[in-house]
Amino acid sequence: MVTTGLTHHTYPLSKLLYLSSTLALPHALTIFNEIPNPTIFLYNTLISSVLSSTNRKCETHLAFSLYERVLWDKTIRPNSHTYPSLFKACGSHFHGLALHAHVLKFLGLAYDDFVQTSLLNFYAKYGKLGVARCLFDQIRNPDLATWNSMLSAYGSGVTSEEEDTSVSMEALCLFTEMQKNPVVKPNEVTLVALVSACANLGALCQGIWAHVYVLKYNIKLNYYVRTALIDMYSKCGCLDLAYQVFDELPERDILCYNAMIGGFGIHGYGHKALQLFEKMKFQGLVPDDVTFVVTMCACSHVGLVDEGYKVFESINEDYGKEPKLEHYGCLIDLLGRAGRVQEAEEKLKGMPMKPNAILWRSLLGAARVHGNLQVGEIALKHLQELEPETSGNYVLLSNMYASINRWEDVKRVRKLMKDHGINKMPGSSLVELNGAMHQFLIGDKTHPWSKRIYSKLEEVGKRLQQYGHKPRTKEVLFDIDEEEKEDALAYHSERLAIAFALVASDSTAPIRIIKNLRVCSDCHESTKLISMIYGRDIIVRDRIRFHHFKNGTCSCRDYW
Repeated sequence: MVTTGLTHHTYPLSKLLYLSSTLALPHALTIFNEIPNPTIFLYNTLISSVLSSTNRKCETHLAFSLYERVLWDKTIRPNSHTYPSLFKACGSHFHGLALHAHVLKFLGLAYDDFVQTSLLNFYAKYGKLGVARCLFDQIRNPDLATWNSMLSAYGSGVTSEEEDTSVSMEALCLFTEMQKNPVVKPNEVTLVALVSACANLGALCQGIWAHVYVLKYNIKLNYYVRTALIDMYSKCGCLDLAYQVFDELPERDILCYNAMIGGFGIHGYGHKALQLFEKMKFQGLVPDDVTFVVTMCACSHVGLVDEGYKVFESINEDYGKEPKLEHYGCLIDLLGRAGRVQEAEEKLKGMPMKPNAILWRSLLGAARVHGNLQVGEIALKHLQELEPETSGNYVLLSNMYASINRWEDVKRVRKLMKDHGINKMPGSSLVELNGAMHQFLIGDKTHPWSKRIYSKLEEVGKRLQQYGHKPRTKEVLFDIDEEEKEDALAYHSERLAIAFALVASDSTAPIRIIKNLRVCSDCHESTKLISMIYGRDIIVRDRIRFHHFKNGTCSCRDYW
């Protein structure tokens, strides 16, 4: 190229730079530094090549230093091809905002859809889904990659439990819009995002439709699609279908095993989860961090303390790894649920790393369930420092005080919440009927069938009394008389959802409910009786696990 003069031409130079950067980056930089007046095209080529190398994280600083040279060179200006790679490499929200400002400065509002999509991905990465959707809506003719970017953003950009349901709803609505576009056809990336949204919502009908779509149009059933389907059926309460998908896989990777072990865990099949864990190891697959988490959680849900402890110890003893924060979190939860609250506290304090809010909240939850007020107060103190604005922390301790009638302490905790401007996250329940999702809040009267629902609730209440049910009024966090407490319990969101399903669905169909909070003990007892009185299988997924109510019993055996 030097002898023929091709080094004076931009296109062959760009090819040389690209090839050199993939093989020997120092050589590529030497070539670039010998170019008298590199064009923006050459700068873009080298920046993109540097960031697409296997050591991209190590070379991010180099890419941004090249961009800085562009800014100092008065003969060239950044263009639409300069920014997409840089947005992918942004290591913080602050850097991305600065880069967005540069886009507006150098490109104005005339930048192309490629830049718009890279902006969308950047904001979604940092949980700014509203901004990402606004950018998406400005793209005139989004291609499949752009649709997938937005759908995937809804799947991965959730920043809190409160947003989970609404974001998944948005994903389903967006997919419906996508179907109206005759040019864009879903692929495996699309279906993973769709199935994941169905899993979050417990939207079984839509999830089955997505599975049928995959089979009908021969969309590639890669590991990600298969894992998403296993996860979806598990989270929709259909463990048999999840295992059927798993069992029919010609080959299984660690992702599929993790999804199936996790499915067994949340449904309370701890022994089956352990058997699958052993089978996975027998087949030569090495457990990853997620495997240990889902296996220990499966043990925690059914009180297999010794077995879960062995899994924790195997991380270091069998695989030479140091347990991470999430593994200690599982251990704390395992001990706390089993009533070994003091031991859980000791393990937490003896960790080699600083405990985060999740671990302290797990300890607080265990203290609340087992009535260890001293540990609960210690845990809340730490949580106030780590997460001063999270309502659930205060509510757990408030529950504990209410259960022993310490109403002054309840008022004190409530005042703390008020002083910090914190509102309790409302309980909500989703129930699917004929493919439509119906959402209920506590005491909700906004549903079109509200009169029929409350009439059914009254009937249910009378029948519960006939069967000897006595409301557990300790669940009510207000110092009011017993009759008012009973009314408050009767209007919990899952009660409304169950009443609606009893009125609106087929008398033989299972009732499937997704609740955003832990099921209270009174609703748990009531639902067991309702399943027997009305002869209906009721499947409830709360924040912690699944409860399968049938003939007056629950699959959790009152351990949750």
